[in-house]
Amino acid sequence: MGLIDNINKIFDHRIRLGIMSILIVNDKVEFNRLKELLEVTDGNLASHTKKLEEAEYIKIEKSFVGKKPNTKYMATRVGKNAFKKHIEALEKLLNKN
Repeated sequence: MGLIDNINKIFDHRIRLGIMSILIVNDKVEFNRLKELLEVTDGNLASHTKKLEEAEYIKIEKSFVGKKPNTKYMATRVGKNAFKKHIEALEKLLNKN
């Protein structure tokens, strides 16, 4: 098995890496909080969360608080496992030198 076999292409964008890092340590995070933490635009965050949702790495929960839409994100078990493997692969790569 090669050193980079478990490096996951989905996580090679800094915003997706950031989203997963935040969701790994928090049960649920609201859209605006994620946007704030990552310092990204609405559209940018939406496109990256969509990519993670398509891979089944995150779950998106939409509701209303009064008349305002409320979107929350959480990492799935599949997403947590994939992210863990990705981080372990990076650590192995870094420790190889």
